Amino acid sequence: MQIAGLTILDRLVVTAHRAGIAPIFLVCETAPTLMRAKALGLRTTVVREIPTHDGVALLITGSVILEVSDLERVIEARGQLMARDGLPLPVKMIGCDPQPISAFAVATEVRDEASACEAEGKLWASFNSTADGLLDRFVNRPLGRPLSKLLVRTGVSPNQVSIISILIGVASAWFFARGDFVLGALVLQLSAIIDCVDGELARALLKQSRLGKWLDLGGDQVVHFSVFAALGLGVARMDPATPAFALGVSAAIGVLLSFAVVVRALRQPSAQRSPFLNRLLDATANRDFSVLLLILALIDRMELFLWLAGIGVHVFWVALLVLQLRPAMPAVSREPA
Repeated sequence: MQIAGLTILDRLVVTAHRAGIAPIFLVCETAPTLMRAKALGLRTTVVREIPTHDGVALLITGSVILEVSDLERVIEARGQLMARDGLPLPVKMIGCDPQPISAFAVATEVRDEASACEAEGKLWASFNSTADGLLDRFVNRPLGRPLSKLLVRTGVSPNQVSIISILIGVASAWFFARGDFVLGALVLQLSAIIDCVDGELARALLKQSRLGKWLDLGGDQVVHFSVFAALGLGVARMDPATPAFALGVSAAIGVLLSFAVVVRALRQPSAQRSPFLNRLLDATANRDFSVLLLILALIDRMELFLWLAGIGVHVFWVALLVLQLRPAMPAVSREPA
């Protein structure tokens, strides 16, 4: 049985590997086909009986959908995983006296078609991101979810979807430069919807990668740079009396500076970053501004957006840099001279 494009066993093997479990034994008659585990080069050993083991070991005796963090907590506490309704799941440590460990929301035992639908629904519902703004949460993801569910059963990769989203976002800049602001805003909104699909596809197929992360982050900045520069050109053509071109250039330069500061921040260990700094980093991938862009396009006040972007983006990167430098600042001595 497949859940979101992968067989349950394939998903379990990859999840167990990511939780640090090795070696992995599969108790079955014949070796199953594990496409994702094979692509990742994961090794499994097929046996006909549960191997004898002197110490403790993790034993999964049924079809279950769960998160890496569930397995990590079971291993750390040497426990028995319990569902949210209090019933035991077929996941426990053996060779010890297992203690009950409450599972997170996704964990579901799959026994039949109904429980499979329930598990898949919980899995898709968990694919939110800390970078999601209100528009992503209530508009972009719900609109993009059907496309995610369609693509998960095809050979389309998350990185290919990312590239398509970037190209559509850059295409919106062409309309902005021509002065077709409403059409440009709608195309940009389409790009934002597809931008949610690549991450969902990566998590559903367990294809998260460092390349995908940087492609997503860098692609957002390419779109922002193109849109801000194009808006400066488009508004300047429609209203030469406003400093639209200068504001567009300022916003575009601010995007480059913001990206440089973000890269600097991401190179720091996450433990050294404050929660507020992490929230600002998430905001770099936020496209909630697209709804403001559409509203201002409809009322023909695009110069207001350029003022906000041309000044606000610099406030953003300066604040981001100050937050990075703050821990490194030497403490001021309070002792009398």
